[in-house]
Amino acid sequence: VYKISRDSQGSRLTHVKITNGVLKVKEILEYMAEEEPMQEKVNQIRIYSGDKYEMVQEAEKGCICAVTGLTRTYPGQGLGMQQGSSAPVLEPVLNYRVELPEGCDVHRILQNFRQLEEEDPMLRVVWNEEAGEIQVQLMGEVQTEILQSLIKERFDVDISFGSGNIVYKETIKNTVEGVGHFEPLRHYAEVHLILEPGEPGSGISIDTICSEDVLDKNWQRLILTHVLEREHRGVLTGSVLTDVKITLASGRAHLKHTEGGDFRQAVYRAIRQGLMQAENVLLEPYYAFRLEIPSEMTGRALTDIQRMNGEFDGPETEDDMAVVTGSAPVSEMQDYQREVTTYSRGRGKLFCTLKGYFPCHNQDEVVEAIGYDPERDVENPTGSVFCAHGAGYNVPWQEVPEHMHIEAQLPKILEERKRLAGETEKSLDETVPVNLRKEKSGSAEAAARGGRHYARNAREDRELEEIFIRTYGRVERKADRLPKTVTAGKTPKAKKDEEGVQEYLLVDGYNVIFAWDDLKELAKENIEAARNKLMDVLCNYQGFKNYPLILVFDAYKVEGEAMEIFKYHNIHVVYTKEAETADMYIEKVVHEVGRKYHVTVVTSDGVEQVITQGQGGTIISSREFLEEVKIVNRQIQEEWELHKESAKNYLFDHMDRELAGHMEEVRMGRKELGEKANDQ
Repeated sequence: VYKISRDSQGSRLTHVKITNGVLKVKEILEYMAEEEPMQEKVNQIRIYSGDKYEMVQEAEKGCICAVTGLTRTYPGQGLGMQQGSSAPVLEPVLNYRVELPEGCDVHRILQNFRQLEEEDPMLRVVWNEEAGEIQVQLMGEVQTEILQSLIKERFDVDISFGSGNIVYKETIKNTVEGVGHFEPLRHYAEVHLILEPGEPGSGISIDTICSEDVLDKNWQRLILTHVLEREHRGVLTGSVLTDVKITLASGRAHLKHTEGGDFRQAVYRAIRQGLMQAENVLLEPYYAFRLEIPSEMTGRALTDIQRMNGEFDGPETEDDMAVVTGSAPVSEMQDYQREVTTYSRGRGKLFCTLKGYFPCHNQDEVVEAIGYDPERDVENPTGSVFCAHGAGYNVPWQEVPEHMHIEAQLPKILEERKRLAGETEKSLDETVPVNLRKEKSGSAEAAARGGRHYARNAREDRELEEIFIRTYGRVERKADRLPKTVTAGKTPKAKKDEEGVQEYLLVDGYNVIFAWDDLKELAKENIEAARNKLMDVLCNYQGFKNYPLILVFDAYKVEGEAMEIFKYHNIHVVYTKEAETADMYIEKVVHEVGRKYHVTVVTSDGVEQVITQGQGGTIISSREFLEEVKIVNRQIQEEWELHKESAKNYLFDHMDRELAGHMEEVRMGRKELGEKANDQ
């Protein structure tokens, strides 16, 4: 495809050259358009001569023709076995706002601009949703004049352009881990991406270090596709992100509830969450210039270049003219040609070519002038969506590490890189994101806060595991035991039963209290009494069942509350920390502990039940558990009745015969000694 145009009736024409084989009318062509597979029929094949054309039934190798029926083709695209051409080298560096006449329909004009964008690969049209205006990215004023006349000729609309603004880009200076979680009801996806600086001019590059035991290959491919499918906005000015390497470190899907769109949302949020932590850099375009001026004006030219924050080589003299070469920001050289013409009296010449994008010379001024707020950009959210009590809720970007279901990957990656490179351990400032370093207060505790930010979830999981070990002994873990896809016919529970793994019971306390009628009525009067009664009931249950039982209560609404774990008789009771629900805590425990133990969860929360089953655990509803508790209580009563033979209970009744005989001999000996003493 070398050209896109439209005929007098508005039909879209795709101009092609046949490089091999034969193209026939009504043939189906398959091609990709913005990662979307297309199948479209060739309706007509036209051979043009000026404005006139002849329709033919087929076009052979070497033929140049126009076809109708193709709606998503673009210049430079290859169809069939033909490879597409490379992208244009030139890149627009100026952004112009389109000013429309009063009463003009902006959306209709936008569609007209889209048609012109298809025809000219160098024209880039941007719809600014926030401002409700059309913007075009061009190389300079000459293009604006051509575009203005073309719009008048094709669509009979008189437009004008505002002053050109620089097209900025953004990148990062340090390595961060971005976490994206998307879990509204019946959806689930979590992605961990490592964002690190790339080579200048490299754009966005991708990689993966995620094991297929952790996340299936098809999900990994989908995640990387979502990374590349759109231009991501930076957090300084909302400009396009570039020169960043994005590596998939880990991720998680749900067996039933994960869809492709869930990972799209998780990827977008992970990138934005990572950028919010990173040290961001604003990039601006630079011109490489060649300036020819009279020799006597060299001093003026060099002074101007320094004023424009440019760099230059030593001037060279050619006859009575001096030649200066160098580079300078486009924003500063934008109108310099006019100045050169003025002070050189028409003898000076300025030649500019785009050199590339480099750090902005006045970043703070530009960021303040644009005034972009990343947390108010609803089209590009920085936070994540988690689920609790059957409903999704938003979590701000800075709190996502405290809620995420997968432990942080960056500390392990940095440690591995240090080990491989043989480097000494870097200081905290070199690894902690810049936004966390700002929280330092000068104390050692404040200095370590950023590092603990990532380690907090793993530490809490280790605390729970240590409770199990102290109370019930260590269960040996098999080497390299990672979560894998469950094969048909064998569930995780069956596998654990075969290995004889210890069973544990997790109880969602408030879910049970408000599901049992007697506890619910008691809670209306005194919630503390309801909690205590439930703990006593579970103590009896645990004493009969004789396997570990953990009772979890929400404390997420208690400001400043830290997680509390204590032993109540023969059970463990957990009060969650602030902003952490019992559901979230149980999900985390099932994921971590479920690898080594068979975990059963008592809850009536539907989402919690699905997640537990997805992690290989077993679920019991609160009402079903009530029936089981009643059965256990009856069994306890029956055993008590069985051992109760009479109202009196003598010491010898429950001894074995040998010990009872020995005790009888001792008793009789004592009796004889007593009788002799009485006689004396």
